[in-house]
Amino acid sequence: MKKITFYLCLTCIGGQAAAQSGIVQSYVQQGLESNLALKQQNLEFEKAVKNIDIARSNLSPRIAFAPNYTLAAGGRKLDFPIGDLLNPVYKTLNQLTSSSNFPMVENVSQQLAPNNFHETKVTFQYPIFNTDIKYNILLQKELLQTEEAKRKALKYELRYTIETAYYQYLQTLETIKLIDQSRTVLSQFLVLNQKLVANNVALKDAVMSTEYEISKLDQQNSVFRKNRESAKAYFNFLLNRDLTTDIIADTSLVNIPVHVEDLERSKQSALINRPEFNQLQSGIKVNETILLMQTKNAKLPQLSVGGSTGFQGFGYTFRNQAYALAQIGLQWDLYHGYEKKHKMQQTKIQKSILETKIEEVKQQVQLQVTQAYYDLVSSEESLKSALVGVEKTEKVLKIVESRYKNGQAIYVEYFKAQNDDMVAKLNVSLARYDMLVKKSMLDRWSGSGL
Repeated sequence: MKKITFYLCLTCIGGQAAAQSGIVQSYVQQGLESNLALKQQNLEFEKAVKNIDIARSNLSPRIAFAPNYTLAAGGRKLDFPIGDLLNPVYKTLNQLTSSSNFPMVENVSQQLAPNNFHETKVTFQYPIFNTDIKYNILLQKELLQTEEAKRKALKYELRYTIETAYYQYLQTLETIKLIDQSRTVLSQFLVLNQKLVANNVALKDAVMSTEYEISKLDQQNSVFRKNRESAKAYFNFLLNRDLTTDIIADTSLVNIPVHVEDLERSKQSALINRPEFNQLQSGIKVNETILLMQTKNAKLPQLSVGGSTGFQGFGYTFRNQAYALAQIGLQWDLYHGYEKKHKMQQTKIQKSILETKIEEVKQQVQLQVTQAYYDLVSSEESLKSALVGVEKTEKVLKIVESRYKNGQAIYVEYFKAQNDDMVAKLNVSLARYDMLVKKSMLDRWSGSGL
């Protein structure tokens, strides 16, 4: 299924027909409230809001309680032969003083990895000057606008997708209605032909020909009923409902005139209102903020203060183990192979890519509007032709009916005229629904209602 990718306000339903249909508007509102893709985009928007809060938290001091305890065995040792150095001297002194005031000492062999050692402390860190924090907050705000543009885009896309799916569902109903009524007329013809054959007035091929036409209608009926169920399931999917939920058919839509906008006006409306441009412009603003952050980071240092206080020593005694220290830190990148310069150039290239993309989208949008416009014009011409057809079949029916009443036409001619008139009127109904679909598509591509 085509991924729903867009956005819009509920009070303005694109196209005159949709604006006058409370049923369509109600379904659009249901879709905007319950569609799963839109719910996911709403969650993405909420996540972007939290990203701003996270970025702002970096302005606050960071205070942490960080105890650790170390047990160690083996590893490198520090050997210091202090006994070998001092014991001969101490021995001589004891002999000279006839005392034992100078005891013998052992050589030192200290394990470098501390064993039974703890550090229980509270740390503190506060950024005094850091441009990355400031511009990261601005960046997250721009990213929030990007998510908002995506959400609006999805609403817009969903709105017209629901409208189009609804009209296409009504088309399947009209098609099935046409087939059922045609079959009824053919069944009456079949009965008539069977009577004519029984009375030796017609040949058997008339019966077989009618039966063949009925079998073709039955086959078409099976196909279109499947299409109806598929259209019904797709429409309910858009509204996040059970796929078999019944759909209210607003048959009054075929009686509402459809207004065809001027092509150039539709193109200008698309260039002004299509949400893709909002998304791309948001992307450019994000890119500009990143470039500004990179520029400041390349020129200015980062300054922070911090410190820690607590206890450290061997064994968890906390006796004579208290300590405190304060720090002030400055970081200023002076050279790293022009890395920051290259990153800024890369960001500028990305901005140029987005600007080029806007020009490409402008051309795509105008092509979409042009195709949708001529599709609508073509459907309008088809409707006019269908209306002319109804006018002709009505006249033929009146003539044949008059001849039949005067005994100048046979029953088969009268049945055929009735069938032609019925088919022509149903074709008008289908043509009107087709115009609604095409009008909705033109509104969609031209950004109507934004």
